[in-house]
Formats: sequence, C-alpha cells, structure tokens
Amino acid sequence: MKQRFKVLDDFFVRYRYRYVIGILFFLVVDILQLIVPRLLGNMTDEFREGVLTTQGLLRYVLLIVGIAILVAVGRYFWRMYLFGTARLLDYSLRNKFFAHLETLSADFFNKHKTGELMAHATNDIHAVRHAFGQGIMLTIDAVFLTIATVSIMLTTIDTRLVLLGLLPLPFVALVVTGFSRVIHSRFLRVQEAFAGLTDFVQENLSGIRVVKAFVQEEAELAKFRNSNETLVAANMHLVKMWGLFWPLVQYLAGLSFVVVLGYGGKLVVLGDISLGDFVAFTGYLGMAVWPMMAIGWVVNTLQRGVASMDRLNMIFQVKPKITDHEDSVDIPGIEGQIEFRNLTFKYPDAASPVLRDITLCVPCGMTLGILGRTGSGKSTLTDLLLRVYDPSPGELLIDGIDITKIPLAVLRRDIGYVPQDNFLFSTSIGQNIGFASCEFTGEEVEHAAELAGVKGDILGFPEGFDTLIGERGVTLSGGQKQRVTIARALIKDPRILILDDCFSAVDTRTEERILRSLRDVRRGRTTILISHRISTLKEADEIIVLDEGQVVEMGDHESLVAAGGLYAEIHERQLLEAELGSDEEI
Repeated sequence: MKQRFKVLDDFFVRYRYRYVIGILFFLVVDILQLIVPRLLGNMTDEFREGVLTTQGLLRYVLLIVGIAILVAVGRYFWRMYLFGTARLLDYSLRNKFFAHLETLSADFFNKHKTGELMAHATNDIHAVRHAFGQGIMLTIDAVFLTIATVSIMLTTIDTRLVLLGLLPLPFVALVVTGFSRVIHSRFLRVQEAFAGLTDFVQENLSGIRVVKAFVQEEAELAKFRNSNETLVAANMHLVKMWGLFWPLVQYLAGLSFVVVLGYGGKLVVLGDISLGDFVAFTGYLGMAVWPMMAIGWVVNTLQRGVASMDRLNMIFQVKPKITDHEDSVDIPGIEGQIEFRNLTFKYPDAASPVLRDITLCVPCGMTLGILGRTGSGKSTLTDLLLRVYDPSPGELLIDGIDITKIPLAVLRRDIGYVPQDNFLFSTSIGQNIGFASCEFTGEEVEHAAELAGVKGDILGFPEGFDTLIGERGVTLSGGQKQRVTIARALIKDPRILILDDCFSAVDTRTEERILRSLRDVRRGRTTILISHRISTLKEADEIIVLDEGQVVEMGDHESLVAAGGLYAEIHERQLLEAELGSDEEI
C-alpha cells in the first residue's frame, strides 16, 4: 500500500502536521459526543428516582448545549485541516501529474489519447482526494468510535447485553471483505468508460468543422450515445453492487437494535440494569452501529481512491525516453554546425528504417533545402534534430558534439522550429508570438511579426497584437497561422532555424515576400528549409533530395535541374502546374 502512494510521499512529509491537528480535533469531537449518552442516562435515572430538580435539569441542558457548541467548533477545525489538506493534495497531485506529462516523450502521446489523460487529471485525482479526505475521516471515526463505545459499554453495562448487541459485527466484516474486491474492479471499469467518453467528446469538438462539413452530426450523436451508454452501464453495474452492499450492512447493524430492545427491555423490567443504563446503552449502541454502517462508505471511498491511484501510477511509472545524457556536455549554447554520419533511424514500432545511411555536413550559416515525396523522411530529420527521438550514438552531431550529449534545454532553446502543424494557443496573438519567454518586449514581438510578413494582418484586427484567437488559432486563416508560427520561431533569435514545409498555406507571392524578408535573418545562422515547392528551396546553398529515406541527389538548384533526376522531374512538373494555373486565371 505504501508503494502505491509513493508519489505522494513528499506531500505527506510536508503536510503531516495538518493531518495530525485535524485528527486531534476529530478525536476531541468524538470524545465529546461520547459524554452525551452518559449524561442522558444519569438524567433518566434521577428523573425516575424523583431526585431531578429544575436546577439539575437546567444543568444537564447547559452541559449538553455546551458540548454541542464545542462539537460544532471542533467539526469546523477538523474539516478545515482534514478536508482542506485533501484539497491541497488535489492541487499538488494535479500539478505533479501535469509536470510529469510535460517530461514525457512524443512517443507516449502517440499512444495515449487526450481524453484519456484528461480523465486521469479530473476523475482519478478527484477520487484520490476523497480517499485522503472523507476516507481518512470515516476510517478514524469507525475505528475510534467502535473501540471507545465497546469499551465504555463493557465497563459500565451488563456484558451479556453488550455481546448480544455487537453480535452482527463479525458478519459486517465478512460482508465488507467480500464486496470490496468486486467494488474495486467495477470502479476501474467505470473510470475506463469515462476516459473513453471524454476522449470521444474532446476529439469530436476539436473536429466539429469536419463533422459539419460532412453532415455527420446524427452519426456522431449516435456514437456519443453508445459511448455514454457504456459509461451508464458501467456505473449501473457498480451501483447495483453498491445498492446491495449498503442495505445489507444496514440490515445487519439494525439487528443489534432488535436484540437490545428485546433482551435489554427484559433486563430493565427484571431490575438487572437501570432505565438510565438502558438509555445510555441505546445511545452508545447507536454510535457503535454508525461505524458499522460507515464501513460501507469507507470501503467505497478507499477502493475508488486505490483504483484511481493505480491508474495514475501507470502514467507516473512511464519514464521519458528522451532525457539529458549522464555525460552531457556543459555548453552555453550551440553555433549551428550539423553533421550526419551514416545515420540510419527506425521508429520504435516500425518494421524498417525510415532513414538510411544519411551522410551530410551543414556548416554554420548555411541554408540547406530538403525536397522529397510524402513519407520520404523529411520531417524525421527535424524530429532527430529536436531530439523528439534519439538517433544512435555518433550518428548526429552539432558543433562536433553528439546531439544526445547536448543538454535538452540548450538544444531546444537555440533551435527555432516551425512545424507543418501550425499549433496556436487560445490566447492573444502577441502572447503566441512571444510564447518562448515572458521577457520579450512589444517591439521584439512586432519586429518578429514584420519579418514573418504578418504584422500588417495583425494591425488590421481591432485589438491588434492583443486580439484573442480561438482554440488552435481557429479565427485566423491558414496563411496567417503559418506566419504567426514563423514569427514565434524568429523571436528566439535561434542559431538553427528549421522551416518544415511551413509555406504550404500561403500563395507563392506571399511565400516570396516572406523568404525575401528572411534573407537577412538567415544570414549567419544555419537554416533548414523543408518543402514540396522548389520555389521555396531554389535559393538554398545546398539542396538534398530524399527518396524512401535515402539521399538520392545533392547540389544547388542549377546543378540539380541540369542533372535531370528526380529534382528536375519535380521542377518541370511544378513549372507546368504554375503555367496552367496562370492560364486559368486569364
């Protein structure tokens, strides 16, 4: 059990005193409650014997009211310390979970859906919080009240009556043991069904424009109903067991009162115990029965917490595949020389390599163009440069240093990357451009936007750079999104600039204007241009052509066109397409 909650060890060390204080207040409240049945018993005996005066009755009333006030104050403080600390646990665990997700490699997110991770961050953490809030409270209440009430009854009331009243307790324990395993497994299925529903909703809302474009609202609604029905069925499967469990526990606990009323009433009539003792005993028995019934809540809460912690631990136990090497080189930054030495790379689950025998040297300040058909391995090269995946040792070097030995923070800080998928956050345009640091000034943001050719568009919006964009930049056009992501890379002033087919959503004129503005930016820094358009690559110092993961051609634009190979074939086809497009416009 301790190993299961190991991830929370630092939290419990830090907040152990809050739990101790909360438990102390809770025990004080329980002790105060134990006094009331005895007071009622004494008052009953005095009344029966005719010795209870008005002053004595007032004294009992004031004592009970005073105890009630102290109980109320104590309950406030134990709730603040126990439930309040559970809220801090919720906060700490969620932060730790998100921080852990941030360290995981891209391969992890290829295999785990967003909705599933969202379910972990909401439902599972919520269940753990309840286990360490309400679960602890119910456990302490059940254990302490059971021990205290049984001890008091055995020492102050007829032993035979006590034993008969507590006779159902072993049966309650057996019921709890039998049901706990079933509840645990069924709750796991509920959480899995909830994760599936969350993932479906997240994916469907993200792709709502596609759904509407293909008129698939009814079809998707039917799928949602099926997913929702699966969740309801899993919950009903759990509720049926819980619904049987709770009444059974209550029934067994209720048998105690049947025994007490029958046998206890007989003892009072025979004079073996006083009426006051009987009243006190029924009060204590009620307090002892409550823990027996609370066992159901305890089991349910703790089992849910344990099941959810198991699910969270499956994520926490995943180690990032891409980390700083133990022999990392302590360097302030990179200069930008890139060298591939017979690089061959295969994705973890792939059957064959996606890149084979890549040998290439890119000096500092050089612009390298990469051309190739879809699936030829162009973007895989950038993934390796960013250490999204690690190549074999010695196959990829930057400034003569094995890339796996360069600290990740230094490497990624000094590389500006513009991906094909122009992801933007649902915040202002200015904050998206300055995403790499909160220290960029407004002038720096505007300058980066100007270099990317998007400043004019931004100033045309009512709020300018403060304009809020929708999720994933949905309020911007495709070309505007691409140029904003270019500005986001340029503002870092990187030593290596990677433009991964990032002009696909802009027309050739806009592309030429952006490339023209980037000429000064590219000077002195290593630039990698990946594109399916030769117009993007023709000014590169050197161009390589990839085909099926291998470099099949290499040279500048003129030499490759003259060679008559794959590059020349693509160039000729694109010139023809451009001419046909011009004719259509006329």
